Amino acid sequence: MMRTIRIGICVLVTFSVLAHGVVEPWSEAVLEVGAAVLLLVWALKVASDSEVQVVWNPLLWPLMGLGLLVALQWVAGISVYPFLTRIELLKSLALFSLFFLCVQSFRTREHWHGFVWFLLALGFAVSLFAILQHFTFNGKLYWVRELRYGGIPFGPYVNRNHFAGLMELLIPPGLAVLVLRAERKDQLPLIALFTMLPIGALFLSASRGGIISFLAEMALLTILISLRRREKKELAAAALVVILASGLVSWLGIGRALDRFAKYKSLEVSEGRRVAMVHGTWRIFLDHPVTGTGLGTLQEVYPRYETLYDGLVVNHAHNDYVEALAETGFIGGLFYLAFLVLLFWNAWKTLSAEQEKMNLAYHVGALVACFGLLVHGTVDFNFHIPSNALLFLLQAVLATSYAPSSRVLRGR
Repeated sequence: MMRTIRIGICVLVTFSVLAHGVVEPWSEAVLEVGAAVLLLVWALKVASDSEVQVVWNPLLWPLMGLGLLVALQWVAGISVYPFLTRIELLKSLALFSLFFLCVQSFRTREHWHGFVWFLLALGFAVSLFAILQHFTFNGKLYWVRELRYGGIPFGPYVNRNHFAGLMELLIPPGLAVLVLRAERKDQLPLIALFTMLPIGALFLSASRGGIISFLAEMALLTILISLRRREKKELAAAALVVILASGLVSWLGIGRALDRFAKYKSLEVSEGRRVAMVHGTWRIFLDHPVTGTGLGTLQEVYPRYETLYDGLVVNHAHNDYVEALAETGFIGGLFYLAFLVLLFWNAWKTLSAEQEKMNLAYHVGALVACFGLLVHGTVDFNFHIPSNALLFLLQAVLATSYAPSSRVLRGR
């Protein structure tokens, strides 16, 4: 039954990515129902099998605290718009439930091995589709769906910056495996293909935030591997990966991509507008410093704090950290901070203790993936795209989980 849960999680991840990141009510409902069904399956397994052990991950503590805070905002009327907070609470509970189920069902190296290969295949398939759509774009998503509210799409996402966020989460596992040569030699060329194509798609999307975040990922990957393993061969492998990726980007024609997206410059949020939104959102936090205005309420509150009006609706601040403070206040900020501290602390402890090359590659790739999206969060709102938030949480589980061989567990 745990295998069913693992498959179900992968199915929901795939659905979330293909359904434009789960930004519409119908796809949100599918994600929430799917998470509830998997949680029920797990509960039935626990009730029927007394040998099933509940595994705990330290990251669950701040997630539980944040969930309780948002529930209090809704129930106690702290939120300025309780209906919107209730909607965000349901989405958050679905994501937190999938995080919990991931902790319970992915417990061995073999489990994570399958998950990493799933991420590699997903990244390759979505990148291939995105590149094909880029060169045959007819103004519609999947060549058939009209863009009712505008946007600069790439792949299945309406916003190319959110596609870049997805790639930031899917590229590092393959890079870490390649650099550490953590798979059989006959599989490394396939992993290289599954990794290089997403890198090419990321650069082809011409997302400035995405490209900068990817470079930050490369820097952290180099640092982590240098600290854990100082062999020159691995640094040479990292250099080879960069050279191959650069060649692929040149072959795909990054110059033409930049020219194409320059035509849509008027549709993007300008730097001045971003600064004004962050400033206005910060003032919201100063006026609601303890518990915030309520999760999901920025769009309703922001107009009173707007200083640079351009007739467009502001639904996010383009800075996930300031928006989190405005909506959840100082208390919510403490939970977010606790999550990040526990993530990096436990991930580093796991990396320091890990001796098996394959596990080391998986942990390094997962931590680097989380770091990349955190960097991107300073200039965008990827954490408000459920598909990207879900993948971030799953990578956080991998980064902080001890993953023995299944033979070790059976021997206990």
